[in-house]
Amino acid sequence: MKTKKILMVAGETSGDLHGAHLMEAIQKIDPGVEFFGLGGEALARQGMRLLYHHRTLSVVGITEVLAKLKTILQTLRGLKQALPLEMPDLAILIDFPDFNLRLARSVYRRGIPILYYISPQVWAWRASRVKVMARWVRKVIVFFPFEVPLYRAEGVDVEWVGHPLVETVKPSLSKEEAFAEFGLDPLRPTVALLPGSRESEVKRLLPTFIDAAHILLGRIPALQFVIPLASGLPAEVFASWLPQTSIPLRIIEGKTYDVMNISDLLITASGTATLEGGILGKPMVITYKVSPLSYLIGRLLIHVDHIGMVNLVAGKRIAPELIQKDANPERIAGEAFSILQNPGIRHQMSESMKEIRQKLWKPGAVQRAAEIAYGLLNEDRRSCSVAEKV
Repeated sequence: MKTKKILMVAGETSGDLHGAHLMEAIQKIDPGVEFFGLGGEALARQGMRLLYHHRTLSVVGITEVLAKLKTILQTLRGLKQALPLEMPDLAILIDFPDFNLRLARSVYRRGIPILYYISPQVWAWRASRVKVMARWVRKVIVFFPFEVPLYRAEGVDVEWVGHPLVETVKPSLSKEEAFAEFGLDPLRPTVALLPGSRESEVKRLLPTFIDAAHILLGRIPALQFVIPLASGLPAEVFASWLPQTSIPLRIIEGKTYDVMNISDLLITASGTATLEGGILGKPMVITYKVSPLSYLIGRLLIHVDHIGMVNLVAGKRIAPELIQKDANPERIAGEAFSILQNPGIRHQMSESMKEIRQKLWKPGAVQRAAEIAYGLLNEDRRSCSVAEKV
């Protein structure tokens, strides 16, 4: 019998991690399933054959994409050309919508069923993408319950399985063990700096975070700082700034959740890290900064009240958001100082984070997603009519 094969496409670090968990769950159902495609370190460790690495594509901001457009188009072309050679039985597309929806058409036309895992944020911008997905995608798995009616209204087969992070965001060490392993003082307040998982984000935010840390240290001399190195991000990215700083700072690799768990406050780029920190109940200051033109275009296209995932899920601002010019050292340090100096604010933020966990929790999220994927993998290919909907 022919070995089943899955094309998996994850263009960013968070998608790479989610994809690896899903891949592991599918392999528990059937260890013989093969995986290939676009991903990063997490998927590679799980055994996926990488045709392309996501680090060459990952950027934040609309205009920032232009600098990597040639590489993005070459990767897209390469994956399309791989389809007739590999002939996968299923394609699992993870987030990364501008890339994946262009690939989806070619996949669909070859009669390969498509599972979209981590759906595009159509509730924030470009809702027209739902109509595209209705044509080409067999099944959509969403992580937020409020997404379901948006897709069903357009006839998309959609299912909310719960958010996998609720089950996977867990420290591996006790706080005592983490402090000892990281060489940090458990009696001193700890601030984690999370400038993002992409090099472009780090280069834009890290100098600002370091300057904010200097200001904070002047107000609270006992502070110590730590940076959890994002998966797939080379430590060399930090080399230009860290030797020049005198603040007490450690870089920790591979222990992001343990770093978050021992921290009294997170200063973080917007993105998955805000949700991970929220699940751990951590107070945070959220920042967002892209090129001025990207921000201007985004303001015209994006229609949400908040940029931080914890605030979006809560439906209210439970963590401060500093955007563009407001994401400066003085403002970041000011918000951080207010939180660190006020136990009442920290307690209130932590309690609000618990509500987010409750909203997103549903038992067995990854296992349910794996069962859906495996069902599509073994679906009669003849039921996937290429002529239909084209």
